[in-house]
Amino acid sequence: MAEEVYVASIDQGTTSTRFIVYDRHAKPVASHQLEFKQHYPEAGWVEHDPMEIMQSVKICMAKALDKAAADGHNMDVGLKAIGITNQRETTVMWSKSTGLPLYNAIVWMDARTSPICRRLESDLSGGRTHFVETCGLPISTYFSALKVLWLIENVDAVKNAVRAGDALFGTIDTWLIWNLTGGIGGTDRDGNKVFGHHVTDCSNASRTMLMNLKALDWDKPTLETLGIPAEILPKIISNSERIGVVANGFPLAGVPIAGCLGDQHAAMLGQLCQKGEAKSTYGTGAFILLNTGEEPTQSSHGLLSTIAYKLGPSAPTNYALEGSIAIAGAAVQWLRDSLGIISTAADIEKLADTVQDSGGIYFVPAFNGLFAPWWRDDARGICIGITRFTNKGHIARAVLESMCFQVNDVLSSMHKDAGEAGEVKSAEGEFLLRVDGGATVNNLLMQIQADLLGSPVVRPADIETTALGAAYAAGLAVGVWSKEQIFAGLHKENTRVFRPKLDEAHRRKRADSWYKAVSRSFDLADLSL
Repeated sequence: MAEEVYVASIDQGTTSTRFIVYDRHAKPVASHQLEFKQHYPEAGWVEHDPMEIMQSVKICMAKALDKAAADGHNMDVGLKAIGITNQRETTVMWSKSTGLPLYNAIVWMDARTSPICRRLESDLSGGRTHFVETCGLPISTYFSALKVLWLIENVDAVKNAVRAGDALFGTIDTWLIWNLTGGIGGTDRDGNKVFGHHVTDCSNASRTMLMNLKALDWDKPTLETLGIPAEILPKIISNSERIGVVANGFPLAGVPIAGCLGDQHAAMLGQLCQKGEAKSTYGTGAFILLNTGEEPTQSSHGLLSTIAYKLGPSAPTNYALEGSIAIAGAAVQWLRDSLGIISTAADIEKLADTVQDSGGIYFVPAFNGLFAPWWRDDARGICIGITRFTNKGHIARAVLESMCFQVNDVLSSMHKDAGEAGEVKSAEGEFLLRVDGGATVNNLLMQIQADLLGSPVVRPADIETTALGAAYAAGLAVGVWSKEQIFAGLHKENTRVFRPKLDEAHRRKRADSWYKAVSRSFDLADLSL
């Protein structure tokens, strides 16, 4: 019998944590998922408890391993490596001496740093784009550096710890790795003393606003301008290398952590996106990335320049253009949890299918402002076009359409930035959009996306490509797979293609109406209660 070989992924998302075990053919054999609490202390603020996140990882690991063992899989000898993928930009500050968080994690979509953004935009010579040349990102509430500034300026525990040299900063990947590899001090399987590795990978580091995109290191002038001490920052590594081993006290002690990518970069790898290929992930938000090859491409149409992936310390760096959409699946959760229009997220497809179209309703989910390509943190959510004819089916359909219109806006900007040469087309001359993420199980959503985009949408059999990408990176680092095997399509699978059915004139008319709706959402942040 062939030796049992497995690779696992920790997939730490915005609303839930998962642990998935894959076999040597990259097929999932066991998994466990756990939701955790979202904290909303004030309007526009979103926080997580870092200790709860760490506990959710521990539980998911243990439960998935129990399931694997029950199905006859021998993890004790077979599991070769663990990859980590995570919600990006979410910011944690903790004490080096106690290992405890100094404040809750400030989540990527949190908008409390708006005043800091306005201050920097007016103080710095380059305004909103002051750091774009070095880090590829505009000044925005989205990125970690601004969250670090807010914590230093507003939380005494953070301010004091930074001053005393006791503070560590990290995005969620860094927090997980530091804890899993020993934290303030633990032991390995042989009883030797180990301490947590304070590292981050280049894809997560590229989302802080502090990393030089070409050098793949912290940018000293940026740190000086913002007043962020280099001592609190983790070491930057590639996406695929042996980082450390899991310490005692966790399931799978002794297994190497060998891959780490931010969730959208992991999805790019999971979708096997090479130069000129794009993917869209539909989760809490929606994230569209186009691999632009080994040189960063600067956007002049509201997109971000970022890392795609770097598959080893000496491997070439692939870059990407990214358009980030703050609210996608989160709007469905809002219909369910806040309005009670649906009982489960899956109900939206059936409800939206009760009508032929949205009945002239346009919904702009600018709950915390709009990200790419608009970058308007003064925008607020609106629903327009309401008449007595409107019913909840129309609203449900408009919510689905809002995701697709936003994706179109980003792809349109990508086309302008990268040009015809920047996009790979199929043998039929069509641009194919690869899709993944939980919301893509919704067939109606996928058909609407193809209709409004005017291009085919391709959905893989395994839509959880984020976790798969992290597994690929980890397996590559320990020799389970070669790069050639991965990109040759290690997991041969059945894909489903959704082809557009809408005529071009109708498509253009819908797009014009959407732009009109988006413009109505601007400058609403100061509406008084």
